[in-house]
Amino acid sequence: MSRRHSFYARPLLAAVAAVTVLAGTAAAAPSDTSPGRYTATAAALDDTYYQDYYQDALGKTGAELKSALHTIISDQTKLSYSQVWDALKATDEDPANSSNVVLLYTGRSQSKNDNGGDSGQWNREHVWAKSHGDFGTATGPGTDVHHLRPTDVQVNSTRGNKDFDNGGSELGDAPGNFTDSDSFEPRDEVKGDVARMILYMSVRYEGNDSFADLEPNDQVNNGSAPKMGKLSVLKQWSQEDPPDTFEKRRNDVIFDQFQHNRNPFIDHPEWVGAIW
Repeated sequence: MSRRHSFYARPLLAAVAAVTVLAGTAAAAPSDTSPGRYTATAAALDDTYYQDYYQDALGKTGAELKSALHTIISDQTKLSYSQVWDALKATDEDPANSSNVVLLYTGRSQSKNDNGGDSGQWNREHVWAKSHGDFGTATGPGTDVHHLRPTDVQVNSTRGNKDFDNGGSELGDAPGNFTDSDSFEPRDEVKGDVARMILYMSVRYEGNDSFADLEPNDQVNNGSAPKMGKLSVLKQWSQEDPPDTFEKRRNDVIFDQFQHNRNPFIDHPEWVGAIW
């Protein structure tokens, strides 16, 4: 029995506990200021709930940990780019309104069906810019919903393929987000989310599956190189903005309903520092 399938066969008690946690946070706003942040109780549950899934990574650090996690999370179901639309409608559902999704950069709650390419609609943002490694929308990194998020069309265009860093001018149509000629700074409530998505991509895509070896570095202006910065800032963001209930639920939905793999840095934020 594979690690993935043995994980599905978790004891009934753990399943009930997980449902209880999710039910208790269903009404929470998808914001880092909401109740039910990543608490010691939730972390303790995760240690039990995900023990089998991460068994081969436990006790490791550095390159060994990165390699073990790569093997674990590479066991996944891959989606087509068209399937991403439906996936995002589930992964980013507004807990206060099941007809809506929450947009990553603006935090706006918007109808699931108001998606497309027109101004004011939401579209599919590649948080790891698809030009950084030139993978486009190919099945694999181009369709991996662990880093694809619903965003306002105009804000998505403003971000473009810029690296992430602090600074710049505030966006008039997305207060709390900043940009300059070579970088983008998301609002405080999702800084950690962005960091953990970038680091997930680095671990998942190591250049051994016909795609480029994606790696974070400590610079901006990476262009089409398979690099994404700025690593020191991403580490800071991950520490200052730990996983909240919205991000954790999203990880669960991706695992249970779509790709059947997880973002390890949501389940174990301490692994960011253990690898980088």
